[in-house]
Amino acid sequence: MLDHDGDTHLYLQIAEIIRRRITDADLPSGHAVPSETDIRSEFGVARTTARRAVQILRDEGLVYTVQGEGTFVGPPDEGIRQPRRTPMYQQIAEDIAERVRSGSLRQRRPIPSETMLMQQYDVARETVRRAVGLLRDQGWIYTVPQRGSYVSPEEKWPQE
Repeated sequence: MLDHDGDTHLYLQIAEIIRRRITDADLPSGHAVPSETDIRSEFGVARTTARRAVQILRDEGLVYTVQGEGTFVGPPDEGIRQPRRTPMYQQIAEDIAERVRSGSLRQRRPIPSETMLMQQYDVARETVRRAVGLLRDQGWIYTVPQRGSYVSPEEKWPQE
């Protein structure tokens, strides 16, 4: 339980709780550390507080981060974690393209917002932006400045 009125910053308290989970083997080496979104949800704190807590653990060498995949317990050179076969942004792009193909995302209608995709896939904004960029490059979607991204007309879709 966090002490919101105490003299210790919340991010330090959260780092200590996660550190204890690691040392007690509740989070063994190679396992994913709770994401920023999970930390925010569990402790009711802001994104920057969650980010600072994870940074403390990273600085201590208890965890390491793989861009687009997450943060994991242990040193990065242990090799326990199985690398993701497909980068997360490509997985998101493939999922959205499949939703377009199936008709659940209709032509000339918006795709889910960055924020919705971040929450749905539990990833950083940059990961979502890479997925959207890939979909745009492939022709699945187009972006209207200040409005959002929309499903392209079928004649613009990539030929498979």
